Order: sequence, then structure tokens, then C-alpha cells
Amino acid sequence: MKRILFMPFLQLPSGHHQVADAIIDSLESDYECQKIDILHYSYGKIEALVSSIYLKWIHLFPKTYSWIYRKSVFQQMKQDKNYRLYEFLFKRFVHKLIIETKPHLIICSHALPSYMLNKLKEKRLLDIPVINVYTDYFIHTFWGIHEIDYHFVAHQKMKLYLLEKGVSEEKIFVTGIPVHPKLREKSIRKTDMDTGFTCTIMGGSLGVGAIEELVSTLLETKQMTFQILCGKNNRLYEKINVLRHPRIIPLRYISSRSEMNALYEQTDLVITKPGGVTISECLRKRIPTFIYYALPGQEEINLQELLDLGLVVKLPQWNEISDFEGLLKTEIAKLTMLFQKIDGFHRHLYQK
Repeated sequence: MKRILFMPFLQLPSGHHQVADAIIDSLESDYECQKIDILHYSYGKIEALVSSIYLKWIHLFPKTYSWIYRKSVFQQMKQDKNYRLYEFLFKRFVHKLIIETKPHLIICSHALPSYMLNKLKEKRLLDIPVINVYTDYFIHTFWGIHEIDYHFVAHQKMKLYLLEKGVSEEKIFVTGIPVHPKLREKSIRKTDMDTGFTCTIMGGSLGVGAIEELVSTLLETKQMTFQILCGKNNRLYEKINVLRHPRIIPLRYISSRSEMNALYEQTDLVITKPGGVTISECLRKRIPTFIYYALPGQEEINLQELLDLGLVVKLPQWNEISDFEGLLKTEIAKLTMLFQKIDGFHRHLYQK
């Protein structure tokens, strides 16, 4: 039986894990799949501490995180960079893991293991095929590039970047960010406000972002129904639940992809952050997506890329108005171009 090793990073329920799980569940049963977070494998319980610090850093010092992120991996993009500290911390553990698991194929959904595997291949310490599956709408300098065997990218612009870096075209596949096979395409597009309109608001699996501030603008809603996906943020769920508002409905964390597919089927519009997997799911379902907030770092860059591609709408000054429902009505009336861009995006995918 062929063994495939999936390498995300951290054990947070992030897009890196969702993409790995989506691919695993898409494969036939004659593959033996393992998913291993290299930080937990290398340093055990320290992973939980790092995850906690990471989340608090983003929440308490967003501008600092954004500046450091851009400085470290999103500047001087044409140059190949070396990250010696990370090599010192992880390269030997990655090599040890490969020897232990003996995979026939390695799939990276995070840049750190990709970078380490690229370095091992440079030194001819590894001859196993490696695939990068990018989980954002851009590629930064921490990803391993030149020695990686195949690249699955979200859109054509990312392919052009890799071509400029010298990657052969036959190694690049424009697949979109992979989503779970249970998330089937949705063909019905509703823009008629008079027949009722259901909006789903998301803040990622952890229920972070500016959701509480957004909810405070919805209290006067009269026509639309708002489903608030609270993720694992129980405090947020309880705070919305006690409102007992007939058109503001809190939802707890949904782990089932079938349940998530059913939620999307009831949804006419998604309001969310620009996380790679969430946006990819909305594109797959062809649901118009409005962005209300972006976490510092990769989500900020995702948002700019998505706006350049015309695939999302950024809600203008939503936190400075009293009639949020009226704002949405105005934006919904302009959705024709967005649907055209989404259709064009699907036409350029290597596979759906």
C-alpha cells in the first residue's frame, strides 16, 4: 500500500489541516495516509504554548505581527531566502520523521515543512516526491520552491510567479485551494431581496475577528436572516444567543463537512474574513462573499489578492453606519460582475 505523509504545522484547526483532510478524504482507500504536525513531533507540548502565544500575539499586537510577517516572508520576493534558525530547529526532525515513516509521497500544506524538505533535497538527503499545496492566494518566500516536485496553486497569478522563479510549467497545476469532496457545487444564485435572504457570517474555526462588533450593527435587521458561525468561541455563541433575535441565529462549531455543505446550501451570501479555505469553499459553491475584516499577516495579503482578482467584495465602512441591511442591499445589487469573475476563475482551474 502506498504511504502518503501530510505535513501541516501547529495543531490549531486551521486551513492547513482542512486542506490536508480534504485531500485525504478525496483519496481512494488503497492509500495509507498520515498527517503529522512537525512542531508537535519535534517538541511535544511546546506546540500548545506556541499556538497560544501565536493567537494572543495576533489579538493583542496585530500591527506588530503584520509588520514582522511582511518583513520576514513578503519582501524581496524575487530573492531566495535562507531561514537558518528554523533549519537549526527543525531540519533534523524532518529528516528523522521521513526515515521513520518511509512515505512514498509527501504533501505539504504549510511553508515550514516545505522549506525543510526543499533543503534536504538540495543536499540530496531526500529523493521522495514532494507536493506543495498552497493554502493562501499568494506564495511567500518561506515556501520551498526549486526542489519541490509539484505545485498545486490557487490561481493563474501564482503559476506565473512560480514560472518566473524558474519552475517548469509541467510541475504547476492550477487547482484552486482544495476543499472537501462533500462540498458540492451550488448552481442557484439568489439576488431577489423580496423572497428572503440568508447571510452566513463566519470568523474562522476559532470564531475570531470583529464578529461581536459586526453583530451589534445587525440588531435593527428586518428582512434578512443572519446565521453567525461562532466556531469554538463559546462566549460569542452565548452572547448572541441571549439576544433572542429572530433573525440573528448563532451556530456552534461545525466539524462535519456534510453539515457545512447543508449550511452553504441555505446561504445566499457569506460575510467572512479572507481565510484561504473559507474563500475557496465559497468559490466552489459560487456564493458571493463579502469581507468585513482581515486578520493581520496572510489574511491582509489574501484580501488584496482576492480584490485584484475580483473574487470578493470588501464591505465599505460597515462599522460606521447604522443600517447594515441597507448597505448589503446596495452591494447585492452590484453582484453581476462578481459572478462573472467567479465563473472565469472556475474556467481556469486544472480540475474542479
